[in-house]
Amino acid sequence: EKISKFSLSLSLSFLPFVPCAAFSVLLIASRLDVESLSDTVIMKIACFTIALIVAVFDFASPLSLTPSTRRAFVVSGAGVSTAATAAAFLAPVLPASAAERGNERLQSYPDFTPLPSGISFKDATPAGTTLKGSPAQQGDRVVYAWSGYTIGYFGRPFQASGGPQGGAFDKEQDYNRCVLGDGSVVKGLEEGMRGMSAGQVRQVIVPAGPLSYPEDGDPKHDRVGPKPTTFSGERALNFVLENKAGTIDKTLLFNVKVIRVDKRDGKGGFVVER
Repeated sequence: EKISKFSLSLSLSFLPFVPCAAFSVLLIASRLDVESLSDTVIMKIACFTIALIVAVFDFASPLSLTPSTRRAFVVSGAGVSTAATAAAFLAPVLPASAAERGNERLQSYPDFTPLPSGISFKDATPAGTTLKGSPAQQGDRVVYAWSGYTIGYFGRPFQASGGPQGGAFDKEQDYNRCVLGDGSVVKGLEEGMRGMSAGQVRQVIVPAGPLSYPEDGDPKHDRVGPKPTTFSGERALNFVLENKAGTIDKTLLFNVKVIRVDKRDGKGGFVVER
């Protein structure tokens, strides 16, 4: 009977191992950034760690204790382990709130020029480049090449430069085009292209929110572009945009080169500048 009670108590002490191992697997699988963990999640990890330590103590210490002390130690240890495990399970998993994090997860880019709207830009035109035509203004049609990166989340590319974009002209199949102000591209990129001339290159940083892609309702980015041309690029972009936990910096970087600026002809069309 004593052996049976001891075995039962010892078995109870191993209960924390199962949820602890499961939690570790989930933590690794979710690829969570430690900095994004809320205080609640950190408390869970601490509770599991305490439970694991007590469980190991329960297993090792009875060998050197008297029978009565051994029984009390194992039972109490199992209780502490189980309580710690229960506390970890009962605590709700909540992402760190914006108030908890403030803006500490948002990276800063001091070499970029910030604008009142919230975007930042930097001129990246190669030295010696001759700019052509007049700068792009509201209502102009802009033909452009672009690449995009989730600069706030490991800088992963969602659009590489040089891929086919689809254009309206035989010699422009590698380029995109848009009319500034028609809402066909993200507002931040649209603002960044204003004032650019043919041949000019800019890097534009667009924060999450109304200046960026819609986070819902347009997963293929057909309504608001520019649209990634590959499935992997679309998936990389959507992984960031669709994060609801608030654990990812959704800031995007666009590299854009203006190929041509077409001015309105006053008759509903455009004058193609050569």
